[in-house]
Amino acid sequence: MSEKKISDLIEMVKTYNPNEIEIINKAYDFAEQLHRGQTRQSSEPYIIHPLNVAYILAEMHADKDTVCAGLLHDTLEDTEITKEIIIEEFNAEVAKLVDGVTKLSKINFSSKQEQNMANTRKIITGITEDVRIIIIKLADRLHNMRTLQFKSEFKQKENALETMEIFVPLAYYIGAYRIKSELEDLSLKYLKPDMYKKIEDKKIKIEQDNNNSLNEMFLKIQQMLNDKNIPNEIKVRTKNIYGIYKRLSEGHKLSDIHDLFALKIMVDEVENCYRTLYYIHKEYHPINDKFKDYICNPKTNMYRSLHTTVFGPDDKLVQTQIRTFDMDKVASFGLPIYWDIEKGKARDVMQKELKNKYQFFKSLTEINAMFGDNQEFVSQIKNELFSDKIYVYTTKGDIIELPKGSTPIDFAYQIHTDIGNTMVAAIVNDEYVPIDYQLKNKDRVKIVTDELSFGPREDWIDKAQTTHAKRKIKEFNKK
Repeated sequence: MSEKKISDLIEMVKTYNPNEIEIINKAYDFAEQLHRGQTRQSSEPYIIHPLNVAYILAEMHADKDTVCAGLLHDTLEDTEITKEIIIEEFNAEVAKLVDGVTKLSKINFSSKQEQNMANTRKIITGITEDVRIIIIKLADRLHNMRTLQFKSEFKQKENALETMEIFVPLAYYIGAYRIKSELEDLSLKYLKPDMYKKIEDKKIKIEQDNNNSLNEMFLKIQQMLNDKNIPNEIKVRTKNIYGIYKRLSEGHKLSDIHDLFALKIMVDEVENCYRTLYYIHKEYHPINDKFKDYICNPKTNMYRSLHTTVFGPDDKLVQTQIRTFDMDKVASFGLPIYWDIEKGKARDVMQKELKNKYQFFKSLTEINAMFGDNQEFVSQIKNELFSDKIYVYTTKGDIIELPKGSTPIDFAYQIHTDIGNTMVAAIVNDEYVPIDYQLKNKDRVKIVTDELSFGPREDWIDKAQTTHAKRKIKEFNKK
C-alpha cells in the first residue's frame, strides 16, 4: 500500500467536503513545519505518518476538525507546541481532539507500566467524551500496523498484541468492521507469521477453486433480482485470514466454515431484503440453523443484515448477507458513517447513538466510575468488555450482550435495577436454574421477581460477573 501525499488527501476531501480544503492545507503545513527534521524508523520524513492517518480519516468522510486533528495528532507529544497555540491557530475542537489522542507525559509516573496503564485508560475512556478521539486513534493504529515491518521483532509482537487486546474490540464496538478486519489480519501476521502465511496461501487457492461456482451464483441471483425489478448490487467476500484462523483454532475443519464465502447482496429497502431472501431460498437449499435475522434483531453494535447459508453450485456452502445500501455502509464503517449521513451534526448524533443504543457504553461508564486504579480499570475492561461475549435473549426477543461466565444476576441487573433487586428465581430455556448458573449463547432468560423479596444477598456479589450488577448489589446492601 503506497504512502499518501498531501495532494491525495486534498483530492479525497474534495470528493465530499470541497469547502474545507484551505484549513486542511494549513494544518498540513503547520504539522510539516513542526515535524521537520524528524524521521520514522523507515527513515522517511515523520510527516508521512500523520498525513496517512488523516487520509484514512478522510476515507471515512471525517469532518474538517477530525482531519486537522489527524494531521496534528502527534504535535503535542513530539514537538514544542502547546494546546493553547492549536486553539489560537485552529479552534478548541481541534485542540481537544489532539489532546485526547496524546499520551500522558512520563513525568507524572513512577514506572513505564504505570504510564502505559494510564494511557490505555485515556484511550478507552476518550469515547465517553468524544467518539472521534477513538476514531483518530484507530486510524493512527491502522497506519502504524501497516508500517510495522520497520520495527524490531519484539516491538512488532508487542504492538500486535496490544492491537488485538485493545483496538480490535474498540473497532468492533463502534461497528467499524473494515478497520477491525484489517487490524486482526495485520496482528496475526506478526504474532503467528507461519500460520498467517499458511492460511493466506490456502485462502488464495480456495478462492481460485471456487471462483467459477461463486460467479455462477452471483450472476444467477443478479438476474433473478433484475427480473423482479429490485435495485441491487452484489459483492463477493471471503472471510478474513484471522477469522479463518480463529475457526480453525476452535477445532473446525476448513470445509466446516459455513461463512468462508459470502455474497453480500445490497438492495434498496427493507421489504426487498425479505423478498430477496425468499427468491434465494427458492433457488438454493438453506441450512435452517444457519439463518440469522439481524434486521429485526440488530447486533449490539447496530449491525443489521439477513444471513442465510445455502448449498450453492457444486454443493459449496455459501453464506448470503442481504441488507439495504444504507445498512451496508453501517456494516463497513459503523458509527463514522454518520459523517456521511448527518454532515455538520454528525459528532452530536454519534455521541447520542452511543449513549442510547450501544450496550457497551453503559458498562464502560460504569467501570470507569468504579475503578480509580488504572491497572484494575484496564484489567476489568479486558475481562468484562474485551473478552469473549455471550448473547442471550429476553422473553421479548431482545438481545442482551454479557461477558462469558455471566449469570442470571448479571442479566437481571442489565435489564433494570428493580428486576435485579426483586429477583427470586431464574428460568432459562423454560427450566428453573440456580441464580449462579453460567449463561450460554442463545439462552432465553426469564427472571421471576417478587416485590416482597428481601433483595439481593451479599454473596451475590461473588456470583455476578459485571461491574454494574456488583455495584447495584453493594448499593442495596448499604441501604
